[in-house]
Amino acid sequence: MNKNLPEGQLAQIVAALKQQQVIAYPTEAVFGVGCDPDSELAVTRLLELKQRPVEKGLILIAADFEQLKPYIDDAALTEEQRQGVFASWPGPVTFVFPALANTPKWLTGRFDSLAVRVTDHPLVKELCLAYGKPLVSTSANLSGLPPCRSAEEVQQQFGNDFPVLMGDTGGRLNPSEIRDALTGELFRQG
Repeated sequence: MNKNLPEGQLAQIVAALKQQQVIAYPTEAVFGVGCDPDSELAVTRLLELKQRPVEKGLILIAADFEQLKPYIDDAALTEEQRQGVFASWPGPVTFVFPALANTPKWLTGRFDSLAVRVTDHPLVKELCLAYGKPLVSTSANLSGLPPCRSAEEVQQQFGNDFPVLMGDTGGRLNPSEIRDALTGELFRQG
């Protein structure tokens, strides 16, 4: 897996995020599309692009747990529950946490929880660190089409002008597993 970004590319992608654009980037299994989670305009653009209803809620992907704390109620977990989560992170496991009361509804949808992941993908980690916060993360594909597994597939589906963080996926076949942080219940097999 290529772990080095072309010169200047990271700055271009961070600039696109700051302009409330939707971007694509490689994750552990497929390319994701994402944006600034604090920008209602950017999230609305992403939902329109994906033809995804806001009620479904979204996933945040982060470089580390600290980036997720402004969105989730970490205090709702026991130390044992927290250790269960940390045993899987960083990695391709998404956990559903209770959301903080001030977490935007455009992220949580109809839920009072939020799905979050600390990635082990080096390029996404670098991007989240450079941007200084997590990103919304959903599979890069137009409605009815399979998720993109390469930058070329992203450009075929979204166009050549779509901002893409060039790089390889982590090589996993399946999207991230999704579990409840409180109960450990499996929502989606990874």
